[in-house]
Amino acid sequence: MTSTTLSLKQRNAALSSPARQQELLEGVELTGAPEQGDFDATLASHGWEALTPAQLEIFQINLGKLCNMTCHHCHVDAGPDRKEVMDRETIDACLDALDQTAAHTVDLTGGAPELNPHFRYLVDQCVGRGKHVIDRCNLTVLLLPRLEDLPAWLAERGVEIACSLPHYRQPNTDAQRGDGTFARSITALKRLNEVGYGKADPNRPLTLVSNPVGAVLPAHQAKLEQEWKAGLLENYGITFDRLITINNMPISRYLEWLEQSGNLQAYLELLVNSFSACTIKGLMCRNTLSVAWDGRLFDCDFNQMLELEVQQPDGQRPHVREFNLDQIAQRQIVTGRHCFGCTAGVGSSCGGAIA
Repeated sequence: MTSTTLSLKQRNAALSSPARQQELLEGVELTGAPEQGDFDATLASHGWEALTPAQLEIFQINLGKLCNMTCHHCHVDAGPDRKEVMDRETIDACLDALDQTAAHTVDLTGGAPELNPHFRYLVDQCVGRGKHVIDRCNLTVLLLPRLEDLPAWLAERGVEIACSLPHYRQPNTDAQRGDGTFARSITALKRLNEVGYGKADPNRPLTLVSNPVGAVLPAHQAKLEQEWKAGLLENYGITFDRLITINNMPISRYLEWLEQSGNLQAYLELLVNSFSACTIKGLMCRNTLSVAWDGRLFDCDFNQMLELEVQQPDGQRPHVREFNLDQIAQRQIVTGRHCFGCTAGVGSSCGGAIA
């Protein structure tokens, strides 16, 4: 939707509570589904008694819930009416924690991460450390007057831009993200092309991120990429490097839509029945650590939105200021029914399909 739509929190909606979201998900009747929709039991049936981390490769930082848009599907419940943003002290604590790891990538997300007043400072600090930086961008934010120089600024630093674009055609994109979003996104993509993004330059990678409109799983990622490249080039002269597809997660505003449209049970059944064991090793919670805008630590971005904090072996649920790599490496990953969203079909992660 447009920025005039209010977030769940601003509307004081029941599902603004992460606890209520968890209760709703766990309360859906799935007795006919494998293991009755119990994620841990499903893992155990495939030889995984617990989900544990692999080597930490990606340090993901949520810079806040402030956004210039309020999209239907947003699992963050971000929007212009959300004022939570990471402060400089917490950003410096993230950098101190990053220095303790061998993570090669820093993944910046939000909200719109670019709206954080310390965004450029953080990018420069990470680039200076030799890290690959990903900016998860909604595209339209690049058209704001004070950010019009950002495409060139990011290009100079070799930052990967991962842009959310539900579809390469206008109706599907505007249906999910608000009237006029597609046209503004096309304008932003052209500006990115003008500064060298999307031209097969490894120092200017442009990734498009698509999630389906409706209660379905994405089509085959490689096939969609070919279709999108042809469609955007033919109709708009736009090029990009790769397309990744992400399953819609039954969290926050997308969960609200599922419930209100009568699709919740059917969608959860689809996720559970589409479970693929070959996705487990590649789940993003195994090689990624997610830091919330307030510095709390989570196994993944989705657990963050449900406020399912990291649980260390010592029983602590640390702030990034207390980051301890040894404890983090020995933890057991917190799971729930929403995790079927990442294991359905060919799998889903911040890097796209897994299997």
